[in-house]
Amino acid sequence: MTIDRYADAVDDLDPAPGEAETVELVVTDDVLVKAFVLGPGAAVDPHEHADATNVFHVIEGELTVVRDGTEEMLAAPAVVPNERGAVHGARNDTDERAVLTASLCPLP
Repeated sequence: MTIDRYADAVDDLDPAPGEAETVELVVTDDVLVKAFVLGPGAAVDPHEHADATNVFHVIEGELTVVRDGTEEMLAAPAVVPNERGAVHGARNDTDERAVLTASLCPLP
């Protein structure tokens, strides 16, 4: 048994093109960490969290990260802080699976 929650949670996820699969890695009273596994063409639609900071970690592959109308292609490893109220999202414009984690804290 390992204390790492990443590998066991995402290794078997294989979303179809245009699809995304998610899994919660950490859930406590004050933080949520989710993994998003995006198949080719899949996206995490732009959204905001008015009362929490959301940090993206690009773990595998390449993603186009969107924040407040700006887009940037980022390859793993990459870290993107999304301040409270920033509209943010990501999409997979490649032909390979891509993975990001999103840490949300404090929980609203």
